[in-house]
Amino acid sequence: MSVWLALAGAMVVAVIVAEGAARWWIRRRSRYFVWTPSTTLENRMAADVFPELEPRARFEINTDGERGSDVPRDQPGLFRILAAGGSAVECFALDQPKTWPSLLERHLNEPGNLHSLGARRVHVGNVGHSGVGSAELDAILARLLPQYRRLDAILIMVGASDVYHWLEEGARPSHPPPSVPEALLFARNPAKRFGWKPSRWALAELTLRLHRSLLGRHEVKERAGAWFAAARRMRAEATEVRSTLPDSRILLSHFEQHFRRAVNRAQAHADRVLVLRQPWFDKDYTAEERARFWHGGVGKPWKEKVTTYFSLEVVNQLLSQVDARVVTIADSLGVPHLDLRPLLNDGSHYYDHDHYTAAGAAIVAAAVAAALVRGRTTPEPPPRIPSATQTTAPSPSGRW
Repeated sequence: MSVWLALAGAMVVAVIVAEGAARWWIRRRSRYFVWTPSTTLENRMAADVFPELEPRARFEINTDGERGSDVPRDQPGLFRILAAGGSAVECFALDQPKTWPSLLERHLNEPGNLHSLGARRVHVGNVGHSGVGSAELDAILARLLPQYRRLDAILIMVGASDVYHWLEEGARPSHPPPSVPEALLFARNPAKRFGWKPSRWALAELTLRLHRSLLGRHEVKERAGAWFAAARRMRAEATEVRSTLPDSRILLSHFEQHFRRAVNRAQAHADRVLVLRQPWFDKDYTAEERARFWHGGVGKPWKEKVTTYFSLEVVNQLLSQVDARVVTIADSLGVPHLDLRPLLNDGSHYYDHDHYTAAGAAIVAAAVAAALVRGRTTPEPPPRIPSATQTTAPSPSGRW
């Protein structure tokens, strides 16, 4: 009996030591990742909700936790770009080759553009994530950028989530937008808290990581985005629509503080920084276009019933105020900024108020490529409206 007790005690000690070592390694030696490395997600979109989108949206994560292809290691002449921001950068509903960061990479790898950049190859990594506002972007860049060698360029597009987070809480003049906890911003987080239940051990985490690094991970989500139908219906059937513009000083102060810090971080880690002013769909809407919208509610329509909404006019005015603050801050820091909204002015460019169709993403990619290659930050309108199935740009340029 004493032998068995001794063996059991030794095993307990060994597990405790191994668990302690695993926690130490994760804390000290692992990295932050917005997305789980070596993962492929396949979103099979709800076709009845998104007739303008392709039925399948592949979401491929490289070994650096970016949406994009793997980075060629130590390749001479590699021009590396990081795109960061919220859902308009993430492009979750678009198939990987149709997202604007992927199309941008394709544009910039054309021989003439490579020559202009003095590069042999361009890689664009996408760390955009739904729900990221200025405070979340500030936190993400603070953790991610020290892990990279110096980048050739960083692209920043953020702002809409600040407005929507604030409206979700009722747009209180004394309260800034709530911030997403850091633990939810990263799929892998060295500061993750572990417990003593086996499922929460660091050993279990390392085992899962090893399995994924060896075999990869493939997930399929059926009817992705189906909740949009209920969210759109809630907005259309709102019992209260607030049409008075709220006092937004706290919103703008919060945005300026974090956006300025985020841009400063980017400047410290890249040779070039380009701010992409986040566009939104703003026009005299048709009834069909209004039926696509779900933003601007007091509450979170992807998980609860919402009956009170701010009018689209109020939403658009708040987005305009944030956009003006983006320009002021970028100018004060000497950072170029690109106004995309004049190019995205048709219903075929968006599938809701803020998110691009494949046609809209193609226009964004072309305009950003022109800004990086030729320094053109006042893009010319495309000569025609591209079709929803167009995969290349015209020639001058959520949450689920």
